[in-house]
Amino acid sequence: MAAVEFALIAPVMIGLFFGTVEVCNALSCHQKVTTVASSAADLVAQATRVSDTDMADIFTAANSIMVPFPQAATSIVLTSIGGDGTVLWSDASNGNGAHAVGDTLPVPDGLFPPGCNTATGCSVILAEVHYNFVPPLAGSAIGDIPMTDTFYAKPRRAVTITRITG
Repeated sequence: MAAVEFALIAPVMIGLFFGTVEVCNALSCHQKVTTVASSAADLVAQATRVSDTDMADIFTAANSIMVPFPQAATSIVLTSIGGDGTVLWSDASNGNGAHAVGDTLPVPDGLFPPGCNTATGCSVILAEVHYNFVPPLAGSAIGDIPMTDTFYAKPRRAVTITRITG
């Protein structure tokens, strides 16, 4: 009798165990995506100007946060937005498309003080992180789980952060 009960309950218990492992992996990955977004925006916000080398270092540092998850699946877009929502500059990692300079992006209410616009020099840094999580145990059954996070940071040492290319 006990063997029959075990045969009926064991598959359910094993399924619950592996399901719990997958959920924990997904939650851990999503937390890392959030940390990447906040850290990347914060690293840019601490600067007064950002060069190509600085941007490469920021992307490398931000990607390293994703360990032990595959870093190649991480896509980061860093954008400086003027007070009127205009893109001042934008850079992307891993081949993801950056925003075009001059485009207008939506900015949450209350992010800029009243009267702030590009002419007055107000700006904010936007970090967008996209990650396709593949569950290690059930990836073929479930498929990719897209994870996205967005983070805004105000420049700390300058009104607008200058992007130096070349």
